[in-house]
Amino acid sequence: MGQTMDQMKMLNQLRKAQKDLKNEIVEVEAGDGAVVVQINGELKVKKVTLDPEKIDFDDIRELERWIESCFRDGYAKAQEIATEKMKPLMGNLNLGNLGF
Repeated sequence: MGQTMDQMKMLNQLRKAQKDLKNEIVEVEAGDGAVVVQINGELKVKKVTLDPEKIDFDDIRELERWIESCFRDGYAKAQEIATEKMKPLMGNLNLGNLGF
């Protein structure tokens, strides 16, 4: 019974941490602010902003590189935040009976 209560407590902590990740926003930019991307801790894109005054539309490849860079960097930073939030909780889980 005690282990079940501990497991329920841990599950509630995991749910809270996951909910908190929705509110963790990472913002990255490229091209001196030409492209700005916001991604939350759940790895969901919240907002993409393009500044047409900073974009040379005759060089679309540069814009594509900026967008790729923002998404790559944004996802990496958001994953770091998620990992840091979940790491203390995951370390407390007893996964010994999963057969790994």
